[in-house]
Amino acid sequence: MSDAGYGLLDGKTGIIFGALNDESIAWKVAEAAHREGAQFALSNAPVARRLGSMDELADATDSPVIWADATDDDDLASLFNEVQDEYGGIDFIVHSIGMGVNVRKDVPYEDLNYNWYQKTLDISSVSLHRIVHHALDTGALNDGGSVVAMSYIGAQRIFSKYSEMGDAKALLESIVRSFGYRLGQRDIRINAISQSPTKTTAGSGIEGFNAMYEFAERVAPMGNASAESCADYTVTLLSDLTRMVTMQTLYHDGGFSAMGISDQLVEAMQDAFQNDDDDA
Repeated sequence: MSDAGYGLLDGKTGIIFGALNDESIAWKVAEAAHREGAQFALSNAPVARRLGSMDELADATDSPVIWADATDDDDLASLFNEVQDEYGGIDFIVHSIGMGVNVRKDVPYEDLNYNWYQKTLDISSVSLHRIVHHALDTGALNDGGSVVAMSYIGAQRIFSKYSEMGDAKALLESIVRSFGYRLGQRDIRINAISQSPTKTTAGSGIEGFNAMYEFAERVAPMGNASAESCADYTVTLLSDLTRMVTMQTLYHDGGFSAMGISDQLVEAMQDAFQNDDDDA
């Protein structure tokens, strides 16, 4: 991708949720959207103010930061009113928010703390519904706009250590489809990107993440997709080039989602099994 970009988002305005630091997918999306000519606000929960470095990103992209809890209706209503004051209306929303409370506390799936489980669903999934609802309710989201949410194949397949986050991403993808039908009447698109395991702050909080990453790297014909390439793909979904794509979960994973097993993984397994036999 040219450093100068192609102007795919010239004249477009939006809001990007979830940037924390330069490892975040949302951070890379912001950089790519800025490169392509968009103007946008950045948002994250107030707690992220002390955990991340979003002011640095704001300076680099000439973007305002609006701190808001995506699980709080009053915060979101205020946020979208402020966005309207800044831009008049917005053309895109990027949702890159997720946290598995039980996962972070290493609670097994069969013994979930249900209060934490509800918090996981509220943060990781219901927040998308709240964001779209308030964007519509305040009149902030323009006709012909685009909404993109970040997902993972754990919504469709079981990765044991992904635990409750699989449920959260499945709900997220369902919200994308349910809202897609309704938003389509205003030519507004909404899609989910099912991204490869990506080495972000959120990903590193999942026990066994490194094994998930290496497994996908060995199976995917093109290897794992980086956060930077995910950002470039996101830009296409925010642009007018994909104006008839909606209600989809789009796999951006180097081909992992279409694979069964790869020669590289078979060879690694054969070596491991042989070593087990030799040890026995």
